[in-house]
Amino acid sequence: MTSPATRSLEVDFFRGIVLLIIAVDHITGSVLSRFTLHQYAFCDSAEVFVFLGGYASAAAYTALATRRSDSVARRRFFKRSWEIYRAYLLTAFLMLIGGALLMALKVDTPMVQYTEWPNFLARPFGLTFDIALLRQQPYLSAVLPMYSVFALAVPVIVPLAQKKPVIAMFGSLLVWLAAMPLLRFLPGTYGEAWSFNPFAWQLMFMTGILSRVQPISDDFHASKTARWLTAGAIAIALTFAFFKLFLETQAPPGYMKQNLATLRIVSFAAIAWIVARGVYAGWVGRLARKLPGIVTIGQQGLVCFIAGTCVSLVLDSTLRAMGVLGLGRYPSHWILGLIADGIAIASLLLLARFWADRKAAKAARTKAVERPAPRLPVIEGRPVPAHVTNPRER
Repeated sequence: MTSPATRSLEVDFFRGIVLLIIAVDHITGSVLSRFTLHQYAFCDSAEVFVFLGGYASAAAYTALATRRSDSVARRRFFKRSWEIYRAYLLTAFLMLIGGALLMALKVDTPMVQYTEWPNFLARPFGLTFDIALLRQQPYLSAVLPMYSVFALAVPVIVPLAQKKPVIAMFGSLLVWLAAMPLLRFLPGTYGEAWSFNPFAWQLMFMTGILSRVQPISDDFHASKTARWLTAGAIAIALTFAFFKLFLETQAPPGYMKQNLATLRIVSFAAIAWIVARGVYAGWVGRLARKLPGIVTIGQQGLVCFIAGTCVSLVLDSTLRAMGVLGLGRYPSHWILGLIADGIAIASLLLLARFWADRKAAKAARTKAVERPAPRLPVIEGRPVPAHVTNPRER
């Protein structure tokens, strides 16, 4: 979609959409969440986010290795892993604070348990160590430890995917097949401590990497085979949507998402191919240029993810509290849900713009400090003032 040295507008756009969806999907009473991917497919925003994470990681690593060196790129991703781990600790801390506030305000919601606050009251030091060692991962922070591990692996798997893509793909498949037994070797106080089994989800991350370093050619996109694949993908997507809307009576068990079940992979693959065709046709790029705010959210992914978890927790708890007070009953419940959706979206748009401006200002100050002062010409041992164009004018 882009050259190795540039960011992909489409990827940033999709990351922005996914971050917004993650925020509204975790708001009970959200109206927009009734129209997001999980309602019509056996996958959700998690697959999209991890796939895009692999794609963006491969793009960043190859660009940095090309401009600087492989060692610089490796150091950058080691640093990135540490940044994600710190973001995980911050998110976990914010979840605990949220649970404390919910308990103090006596809001009757299961979110209190999910934040691990009651557990923290029972054993504060033990839980603190468990969180730091990834043995317990409070609500909505659980995806970040997996990303931290993936960032550490990028310097190994991106070069492998570039040079030996078949080995990279089949190796990833083998790890995915062994994901459930391997889960026992991860630190955890219980089997569900890791909501996302990294041994399973690495397959989605690797697929994103391969999509970047081994892109589909224009010739294949123009071929008859691509058109047949598109027809098959549309048929699969529509079949799954019909099943989800009219036949499914209860949500799939949690272990299917935790271990990236085959059904979720097939569902995602069908939708991803349809979207890839839209990207190839230029439709997504044109839409992204009309919605630059969403692109900015995608570019500020980590900070917007942390903010989105906090915003969704606050809005979810608020709506639940208003429901207890009788303010969330029909017909006002959908109005409150739309208001919550609007607050969540506006919050991320404003934060992303603020953070992007802040980073740009910081980069400009750094560049100004590092820029060497212009050297003035010297005549007869004395510097010539900048405004003098002819030495004889002195």
